[in-house]
Amino acid sequence: MNANKIQIVLIIMAMTIIQATGQVRTGIEVLRDQNFEILKGKKVGLITNPTGVDSRLVSTVDILAAAEGVELVALYGPEHGVRGDYPAGEYVENQNDPHTGVPMFSLYGVTRKPTPEMLKGVDVLVYDIQDIGSRSYTYISTLALAMEAAAENGVEFVVLDRPNPLTGNKFEGPLVEPEFVSFVSQFPVSYVHGFTVGELAGWLNNEKMLKNGVKAKLTVIKMEGWNRNMSFEDTGLPWVMSSPHIPHAHSAYFYPISGILGELYTVNIGVGFTLPFQVFGAEWLENPELLAENLNELEIPGIIFRPIHFRPYYTNMKDKRMRGVQVHLFDLKTVPLSLIQFYVVQEMHKLHPEYNIFELAPERLDMFDKVCGTDKVRKAFEKNFLVEDIIDLWTREIPGFLEVATRYFLY
Repeated sequence: MNANKIQIVLIIMAMTIIQATGQVRTGIEVLRDQNFEILKGKKVGLITNPTGVDSRLVSTVDILAAAEGVELVALYGPEHGVRGDYPAGEYVENQNDPHTGVPMFSLYGVTRKPTPEMLKGVDVLVYDIQDIGSRSYTYISTLALAMEAAAENGVEFVVLDRPNPLTGNKFEGPLVEPEFVSFVSQFPVSYVHGFTVGELAGWLNNEKMLKNGVKAKLTVIKMEGWNRNMSFEDTGLPWVMSSPHIPHAHSAYFYPISGILGELYTVNIGVGFTLPFQVFGAEWLENPELLAENLNELEIPGIIFRPIHFRPYYTNMKDKRMRGVQVHLFDLKTVPLSLIQFYVVQEMHKLHPEYNIFELAPERLDMFDKVCGTDKVRKAFEKNFLVEDIIDLWTREIPGFLEVATRYFLY
């Protein structure tokens, strides 16, 4: 076979691989294939952000604005805004979208729930945002409050479904106790929740999780080609930065590995450095090599630790010399994502019992507990700094939750 023929064969093989992996069509693409029938003749409000795109990275805002027979009359932005131009925690302002001229209302400012005034003249609310599969990521809290507002104001609600990047088979962590409900733990799902946003919407609606048990007139536009075993890379879809510290699809995998611990601000988890959620470091840690060795001896499935030295470029630890470990993820399906941070603290405490990460940040304990959904985990763990003391708390509610959750699986 000559060189030209070999090149042609390689090109065909590459195209075949691309076609095989590019198999998932998200809700917005399926809706377009359906010629937007469910929205025809209606005034549409769209809740979205930069992740609301098709597989060619065309914004859902622009797709709906150009759709024949569809009138896009309002946009609603969650944390970070419709166009993603606000940092974490910063209030988002109401304004007009500079590209389409459509009014943009903030759902992360004075109110986090659409008001009747915001919904005036809207027939149907459409939700198209990529979630990352962890409860404390606030976009799903926005979903619930928007569904609630739609139900209360007689507005239809449509979810354009997207993949859960952690696969649809991972469920980890305790459910939220009533006294720890907050915007980072809005309803009693497990910390790693396993749902697509469409499935979550169905669960919220039918399990009476919305305020006063109201039910939205809900339609989910399902994906085509997705199954529960797929990680995001398996979908063939492009990843759009879902927030400033989730720049890549694999960032979503690391978020539950360290995000709860990061709420204390006593151990740097790579936020402020180039590896958000992928590292654990502290100024007071003296021997990162020994920490990595001790962690690897635990033989936690799916990951390997290596020592690392780094200096954050911003955050409260800016320019300080951090010593710690980087987490290298090899098998998403077997790794106990959300327990990793507790194993790291366990081994850090063995090396430095003089540093109690909870006592170092008493003002942050409330947020730590809210993200966990309970204070029982912290209190049990702090007694001996051993993961074995919290395993039961972390896992015992999963079987019961799954029994209910599976009723709402769409795939």
